[in-house]
Amino acid sequence: MNEMRVLAPTGVLGSGFLETSFESALARKPHFIGCDAGSTDPGPSHLGSGVPAFPRAAVKRDLRLMLAGARRLEVPLLVGSAGTAGADAHLAWTFDIVREIAAEEQLAFRLALIHAEQDKAYLKRRLREGRIKPLDPAPAFDEETIARGERFVGMMGAEPFVRALDAGADVVLAGRSSDTAIFAGLPVKHGLPAGLAWHAAKILECGAAAVVNRKTPDCMMAFLREDHFLVEAPDAGLRCTPQSIAAHSLYENADPYRLVECSGTLDLTHSRYEPAGDRAVRVSDSTFIPAPRYTVKLEGAEKVGYQSVVIGSVRDPFIIRQIDDWTGRLAERIHARVAQVYGDALRREQYHLNIRIYGKNGTMGPLEPVTEIRSHELALLIEATAPAQDIASSIAGIVRHQALHLPIPEWSGLITALACPYNPAHLDRGAVYRFNVNHVVEPDDPYEMFPMELLAVDGRSVRKAAA
Repeated sequence: MNEMRVLAPTGVLGSGFLETSFESALARKPHFIGCDAGSTDPGPSHLGSGVPAFPRAAVKRDLRLMLAGARRLEVPLLVGSAGTAGADAHLAWTFDIVREIAAEEQLAFRLALIHAEQDKAYLKRRLREGRIKPLDPAPAFDEETIARGERFVGMMGAEPFVRALDAGADVVLAGRSSDTAIFAGLPVKHGLPAGLAWHAAKILECGAAAVVNRKTPDCMMAFLREDHFLVEAPDAGLRCTPQSIAAHSLYENADPYRLVECSGTLDLTHSRYEPAGDRAVRVSDSTFIPAPRYTVKLEGAEKVGYQSVVIGSVRDPFIIRQIDDWTGRLAERIHARVAQVYGDALRREQYHLNIRIYGKNGTMGPLEPVTEIRSHELALLIEATAPAQDIASSIAGIVRHQALHLPIPEWSGLITALACPYNPAHLDRGAVYRFNVNHVVEPDDPYEMFPMELLAVDGRSVRKAAA
């Protein structure tokens, strides 16, 4: 194949794109449409809880346009990291939306569902075999970690997508996947250079984020050829430059030149970025180094407990002047009162109290280089995390009362220190989670961790399809 045209409608499914841009892109006859639908960026709660980050209506709007456009051109539609975290619950949620659209639009197609959630028995076996290896930095990871985890997913590479297309799928809904794998597999399968394919995929994964004058999430296209690729936004008002494309190549990477994937490493050391007209960029000389051993990044989340938060503001200049001492004494008062209320039933190590001071170091904490407080008021966000929601709520009630009247030496009598915008003053957040793994698995092959279902969808009808 001398040229492959690839369309990414947006950087993440549910974030939106302009229909005019999408129609302009369809007019250029892309060979396939791809879209990332997830990330770890929104945090561990989506993997832990099984709840997607974007509203269902927003995802349905984007998916409807993509499905209809792909079927109109009779080209594949590939979606990776379904439902944000890409576990089975997220894949099923996205599949339900696809079925609903197919019924409403009377669409017929062959659908591949690729699962990424990992069986705990499988992970324990691979761990005992020494085939789960830590990345740097990595938390402690053992069979107890696996047992208490809510969900684990593997981040699939390009191979499961290609297998689904080889099996005859028109639409591929995949669980957790490398963002770039969605776009790189098909060009490589058709003989285009792997370095160029993976580099183009790196730009495409975020849609129009690589333009210099981005106004809203929108479409991006790549035109892959034998010795280079072009990137250009379909919207005539958007412009790519060599600097914007080179800069986006560095996005979310610790190493500016090497981007590690399951099957190898994209090497940008000698990549060239040149203008191609007023709005497009020509990229060449990117290479791909095959890995000596195929690996799959593992992601997992475990429940930490249940949380309640109190939000309040301090405007008293005397308190602001001594805010660190005041919050330190506040924490001591809270711990003392919790001990009075719960006694031995709730030990100090069973709950967690955290005070964030916005206007001082709320964003960066101890890494904040500015030590001088430059605000006439401060916002406090006080978190109470406990084994059960009723306990977290109870601690939050203690927080409110202790913070409301905690004195300072300059004042005598009862003072009011904290102004709370809500009533009741605390907000119950429910279960909270943390990531608990930063490791890779060494499977026997690229498909072992990612079983596939092939289905025939025809309007309201869904049945198993023959491979």
